[in-house]
Amino acid sequence: MHVTFLQAIILAIWVALVMSRSLFGGATLTLRFSPMMTGLVVGIVFNNIESAMITTAAIQLIYMGVFSPGGQMPSEPAVATAIAVPVALLGNMTPAAAVAVAVPVGLLGSYLYQFRFFVNTFIMKKFVDSAAERGSASGLTFSIIILPIVASFIIYIPFMFAALYYGAPVIADVIKSNSSDMIFHILNVIGGGLAAVGIALTVYVIGKRSYIVFFLLAYFAAVVAKPLNVTMVTYAVIGAIIAFIFVLVKSETFNTVKDNLGSSNSVSSGSSEEDDY
Repeated sequence: MHVTFLQAIILAIWVALVMSRSLFGGATLTLRFSPMMTGLVVGIVFNNIESAMITTAAIQLIYMGVFSPGGQMPSEPAVATAIAVPVALLGNMTPAAAVAVAVPVGLLGSYLYQFRFFVNTFIMKKFVDSAAERGSASGLTFSIIILPIVASFIIYIPFMFAALYYGAPVIADVIKSNSSDMIFHILNVIGGGLAAVGIALTVYVIGKRSYIVFFLLAYFAAVVAKPLNVTMVTYAVIGAIIAFIFVLVKSETFNTVKDNLGSSNSVSSGSSEEDDY
């Protein structure tokens, strides 16, 4: 089991693009916060998209409720996915065990992101201030946009390449050789628990008491429809229809109340005028 030079360098470049925010403009933030696209890239590189996406879906669960105040994440999903999914593919790990590997890797990735901020402060001080004093628009563009991207590439490509090319096979070998031990069982249990925590965080972040009923509806609908082998696309279409109906009813109710209030105000105004006479 090994990661080829080409596989490691492609994934390292991908992570550097995502973490530098230079890919597709603002869409890069979504790529950074969500593991799914990085998992797809890993699956394409390793020619095993199905297994990669199954593992990535489990990793996605733990990051569903994580948000980034000020752009800083407590863990980096893209970095975690880029390393944990190859380890899972090489070691034939279960998705739950891959989740347990992704968490510490993502935590290390957050420290690397903070180091990038630290490097950017020197860039800002030395180049941005100088360009601002000269009133150079091109200098500001170069120092604010280009140099931080270059710094991100210098930081992430060597780190990710070393972690994938040298580290991932070693971790996979260790896990595979101890797959029947208590440690592997612990990884599976922890991974399953972390997915539940991610779902709970999502409910806490976006949940209002009046909207919890939709979460319960989706859960029990999934349980009831499980024997029917309903696909996620079908669930997504049904969810979109229910959301559209909810918004439509809410909008119609609001307009009705608004019209009734307007009519009441008109009647009140008319009555006041008659009283004046």
